[in-house]
Amino acid sequence: MRRWGLTVPLPGVPLAAHRDLVRALPDLGWTDLWTAETAGADAFTPLALAAEWAPDLRLGTAIAPVQTRGPGLLAMSAATLAELAPGRFALGIGASSPVIVEQWNAVPFDRPYARVRDTLRFLRRAFAGEKVDERYETFAVRRFRLERPPARPPRVLLAALRPGMLRLAAREADGAITNWLGAADVPKVRAELGAGVELVARIFVCPTEDVELARKVGRSLVAAYLTVPAYAAFHEWLGRGPALRAMREAWAAGDRRAAAAAVPDEVVDDLVVHGSPDRCRDRVREYVAAGVDTPVIMLVPTGPGQVDQVGAVHALSPDGAATRWPSPA
Repeated sequence: MRRWGLTVPLPGVPLAAHRDLVRALPDLGWTDLWTAETAGADAFTPLALAAEWAPDLRLGTAIAPVQTRGPGLLAMSAATLAELAPGRFALGIGASSPVIVEQWNAVPFDRPYARVRDTLRFLRRAFAGEKVDERYETFAVRRFRLERPPARPPRVLLAALRPGMLRLAAREADGAITNWLGAADVPKVRAELGAGVELVARIFVCPTEDVELARKVGRSLVAAYLTVPAYAAFHEWLGRGPALRAMREAWAAGDRRAAAAAVPDEVVDDLVVHGSPDRCRDRVREYVAAGVDTPVIMLVPTGPGQVDQVGAVHALSPDGAATRWPSPA
């Protein structure tokens, strides 16, 4: 099945206002809805609504951090979604970042790889209805059993950027979720993950045909994200270290404006899809051709006078007929 995913909630659109759009998505060719969890909506509530609004869509978290909830609570939240959307829910988990875990949630960001691995192993047993009484390397669980284990356990996917986590996803999970990469980077990621394992990729789409505006927005995003240690290491591995060195140096010196200005246009063009709706669809399909199984579009706001977000979703439908972006809402 050809998959075509959307990240929700849409920027600037109230959660309740998504109902009519979500209901329309299957008829427009969309197959998946995925959430992110940073400082906006949590990962699970929008999907609980979508489970009722559009019972044909696959739903997924991309991602729920493993350290901001206890293991039992994470299992309960996922089991609830699996009950609401039997066979249609995928739980994406990951390490997240020191900012989100430590600075925003007051939890030590400790041994992220081991914590993801241990959480995955705990979840497998919990979803099977077992009583879990075990000391893992990074936490201990005493006599926990889900009261409502899902009849159809959710697929569990791991947020993975570099070889270690990609190989863990291949060995023990049902797939991997990656982020902030270009279509040309996909074969390197796929080579570590291996064939036959689902690869989900969030793809940032800036809905404008104004190249300079798209690059301005993209430079700010790249500077904010690719200075996070995990993403910095990811792009060193992908070979962008030299191209991003000036950006990292300016960011480390506290000059955010200079950091954004130092991001080369070619890096923005690699990592942020922009152009007409037809061009954006073609760019997303390049990711699929390179080895992504599930492309998940993340609409990037362009600022004042931006295109109508709901209209942009229609324009980006896999078989959409629009050739230009809709007028501002």
